[in-house]
Amino acid sequence: MKVILIKDVKGSGKAGDTLNVADGYARNFLLAKGYAVEANAKNLNELAGKKASAQHKLDVEKAENEKIAAALEDKEVVIGAKAGQGGKLFGAVTAGAVADALKEQFSQNVDKKKIVLSGEIKSFGDYSAVIRMTQGVSCTIKIKVVEQ
Repeated sequence: MKVILIKDVKGSGKAGDTLNVADGYARNFLLAKGYAVEANAKNLNELAGKKASAQHKLDVEKAENEKIAAALEDKEVVIGAKAGQGGKLFGAVTAGAVADALKEQFSQNVDKKKIVLSGEIKSFGDYSAVIRMTQGVSCTIKIKVVEQ
């Protein structure tokens, strides 16, 4: 019997897979527990529609990320910070501070979790960071820490 898995089944496959299984396994386990549906024309067409919709969402998200990456590539973000004697900052410049500065200076919303700093920023100077977005899209920005 041919079935389409609705949920992941250990040893059989992942959700969305079309399998050819024994009739008893399909009727008594997969269909009875709600792990699969019979692979008829309607269900196969529905599965194709869901896959196309998911791919379209991924394509739209990648295009947005590429647009943001192109706008921010090699830009310099200036962050003001307070420091004590010897130019050592009170605290450190974090990814959250960089995200806020990007929003303020370039009007780009970037999640702070996607910003990868090259190291701790605890003094004035020039640094670099990588913004890693989904689907392999990334860009490099420069960070300039100045006295506030």
